[in-house]
Amino acid sequence: MKYQFTDSELLYHALTHSSFSNERRMSKEKNNERLEFLGDAVLELVTSEFVYTEYASLPEGELTKLRASIVCEKTLSYCARDLQIGESLLLGKGEDITGGRERDSILSDALEAVIGAIYLDGGFTNAKEFIRNFILADIQHKKLFFDSKTILQEIVQNEYKEKIHYKLISEDGPDHNKTFSIALYVGDNQISSGVGRTKKAAEQEAAYQAILKLQKNSEIKIQN
Repeated sequence: MKYQFTDSELLYHALTHSSFSNERRMSKEKNNERLEFLGDAVLELVTSEFVYTEYASLPEGELTKLRASIVCEKTLSYCARDLQIGESLLLGKGEDITGGRERDSILSDALEAVIGAIYLDGGFTNAKEFIRNFILADIQHKKLFFDSKTILQEIVQNEYKEKIHYKLISEDGPDHNKTFSIALYVGDNQISSGVGRTKKAAEQEAAYQAILKLQKNSEIKIQN
């Protein structure tokens, strides 16, 4: 379900970053910050209900941690990229040039603003359906991706007794919009590689790809 807005101005508003409104000397309420505030509240309520229902055996403290991991900046920016929100953002020239369309904070805030806009346009039921379809779906996959370095470390320590290390392969692009390529080694063997806007993101991608490879092919052997 990709929501169809009745009032398209709400969507325009949700995608308007403060850098765009400031550059054009628009009033402060014309950017998406107020919608982000509203969307954040709707998202927290829907996510709270979801984890309460789906994880019936977890105590309150664990539910709080799980909810926090779902609504964190990393998860929301990941979902925003899936929805290609960055391509539609209205950004100031400076923010756009310096990679704002790929910045986690901007993408996650915009997604929350879109949720707020859906809530105002179509009510709570439509906002809830959007959240369940595009944020709460496939939670285990998202957790695997964001915790991939930790999960891989545990797998390698338990199965192979080797050390993991990451090696920078290449660094491309201008300072404000670099792309890093990282190779992941277990012992002396390269297992995977990853690409990202930061070294940390590239390492995370490399670890994720390594886990998928090890899960898919249990016959992979890492030589001492």
